[in-house]
Amino acid sequence: MKAPEKIKTIFVKSSLSLPLEDLKLVSKNSKWTTLISSYWIAGEKQALKNLNYFKNNIIENYEKGRDRPDKNYTSKLSPHLHFGEISPEKVFLEIYKKKILSYQSKKKFLAEIGWREFSYNLLFNYPHIRTNPIQEKFKNFPWKKNTKHLKAWQEGRTGFPIVDAGMRQLYQTGWMHNRVRMIVGSFLCKNLLIDWREGEKWFFDTLVDADLGSNSAGWQWIAGCGADAAPYFRVFNPLTQGLKFDSDGKYVKKYIPEIAEIPSDKVHAPWKLNRDDQLKYKCILGKHYPKPIVNLSESRERALEAFATLKMARYE
Repeated sequence: MKAPEKIKTIFVKSSLSLPLEDLKLVSKNSKWTTLISSYWIAGEKQALKNLNYFKNNIIENYEKGRDRPDKNYTSKLSPHLHFGEISPEKVFLEIYKKKILSYQSKKKFLAEIGWREFSYNLLFNYPHIRTNPIQEKFKNFPWKKNTKHLKAWQEGRTGFPIVDAGMRQLYQTGWMHNRVRMIVGSFLCKNLLIDWREGEKWFFDTLVDADLGSNSAGWQWIAGCGADAAPYFRVFNPLTQGLKFDSDGKYVKKYIPEIAEIPSDKVHAPWKLNRDDQLKYKCILGKHYPKPIVNLSESRERALEAFATLKMARYE
C-alpha cells in the first residue's frame, strides 16, 4: 500500500488547549535540555535520513560492530521510533529488502526490531511491567537501598570507566549505546544490588528514546526477572567489557576527560595505577577521578548469594 500524497487535517479549537510552553515541562534556562536537543533533530525527515544512511553505510558492519560504543555502527533510530516519526514496519521492510553481503548483520538488526515489538507484547500482557517483576519470585528479592551508590551511578562517578562513560553519555546526549546499557544495568542490579526499578526510572527520565515497553522489558531482562531474562549468574564485568568493546579507550576518554591521558591499555582500570603513574597521567584517584565504589569480585559473589536465595535453576 502506497503512502497517501496528502492527509486532510481538521483543527478544532478548544478552551482546554494550552500552548506547549504553558505546560512548563522544562525550565526555560535548562542547560540539560538545551544540551540534549543539540544532539537530535526531530521529525520524519530526519528519521528517513538516518534510516537511509544506516541502510547504505552501516548495516554491512552491524553484526560485528553493534557492540562497539567507540564506533558508529548503530542506527540511532530509537528516538524516532519512540515518537512515531517512523514506523517499525517501515524500518523492517527497508532493511529486509536491502541487498547486502552480510546476511547475519541483516538478520541481527531485524531481530532487534522484533525484540522491540516483543516488548509491546509484554506490556500488553503485563501492564504493570514498570513496577512489578514478571517472575513473581522476585517480589521479595533482597535489594539494597544505598542512595550514595545510586547517586554515584546516576552521575557517572562509580570509578569504573565504561560504566561512568555510559552514564555521562546518557546525561549529556539523552542516549546510550545498547552494549553499555547492559553493562551499566548489570552493575546497578548485581554489583550494587540496587533495585532495577531505580534504573528504569532514571532511564525513563533521561533517555530521548524512553519507550515504556522496551525500557521496562530491558531492565527486567538485565535484573533477571523478565520473560526471557538473562541467567542470574551472568554478571557483566565492567573491566573485561571495556577492554573487549572499547579496546583503544576512545569511548571512555570521550566522556571522561579526567582519564584522557591514561594509556589505552590501562585506561579501563585506573585503580591499578600506582602513585607515580597517577601523577604522570594527571589523574589522582579520589581527587580527579573516583576510586571504585565496590570491589568487583566481592560484589559479584554477594550478588550470586542473593540470587541463590531465589532457588533458581542454573542454566547450562
